Amino acid sequence: MNIATTDYHTAGEPFRIVTAGLPPIPGDSVAERRAIAIGSGGTATSPRPSALDDIRRLLTREPRGHAGMYGGFLVPPDDGEAHLGVLFWHKDGYSTACGHGTMALGAWAVDSGLVQAPEDGTALVRIDVPSGRVSATVHRAGGRTTGVTFRNVPTRIVARKIETATARGTVEVDLAHSGALYASVRAADLGLQVAPGQLAGLTAAGREIRAALADHPAVAAVRDGIYGVILFDELADTPAGPHQRNVTVFADGQIDRSPCGSGSSARLALLAVDGRLGAGEELRHESVIGTVFTGRALAEQDGGIVTEVTGTAYRTGEHRFVLDTDDALGTGFLL
Repeated sequence: MNIATTDYHTAGEPFRIVTAGLPPIPGDSVAERRAIAIGSGGTATSPRPSALDDIRRLLTREPRGHAGMYGGFLVPPDDGEAHLGVLFWHKDGYSTACGHGTMALGAWAVDSGLVQAPEDGTALVRIDVPSGRVSATVHRAGGRTTGVTFRNVPTRIVARKIETATARGTVEVDLAHSGALYASVRAADLGLQVAPGQLAGLTAAGREIRAALADHPAVAAVRDGIYGVILFDELADTPAGPHQRNVTVFADGQIDRSPCGSGSSARLALLAVDGRLGAGEELRHESVIGTVFTGRALAEQDGGIVTEVTGTAYRTGEHRFVLDTDDALGTGFLL
């Protein structure tokens, strides 16, 4: 096995782009390819042999990766209107959406020359993801990429103020679908604060809330269920609008180091319907490590709210990963 990748980080969250070494991925659309990838790979607890899923495991497990690694397989777009397609993955499987990954892909598409861009100005990169078509506007100055604005699929409000029992008391949970389903909970209602020193408690609470709502009718009606639980702090408003800090606990207890791209869309839609985010205002959205996205709610479309999220993505390296046939650890391990 010989796999080439280009790695980026978006506000601290890794994104590993596989550029060579993939087997053919069947399917007529990005969404269909994801379904086939899931079917061929089994589950985290009951895997089936698959060359594609072996690569996912190789890149997300130690010693080549880690439990928080995120990435994507490049695939053809659904039609000629998009520049590329992608299957998003993490250590537990394949996600339907990934805002920080979309931002990294936009930067990579321009930096690699796949999409032509001016020395100064912007370039639009259209990307087909399992949840639909999204775009990344890549900002340039002096021949360098200086930022990326991600426009998501419309965010739908699924349910409000669901009373949920936890070990820390009963809390109210809001659900919004922004390419994937996110549950939002005020950290203070759990006696917590979004801070690195409280990650153990935040992670445990996120996992507990996700499990507690798994059979709720509003969750059961959404394919794939809750993807991420957003625990947030309210901070003092800025002159531009609301200011929050969050940590998103996704999949099986992984922590998003960034403010979470798709999760930011969920927060933006909820703030907009609550009248907290008006036209022309923006959310300053901080992560648990202090990195920042800014976001805006633009318009209603197709029963949801169109949002944009802006941040930075930087290349961290280019790699060629191999798997020696004599390596007893195979595709790696997780601790």
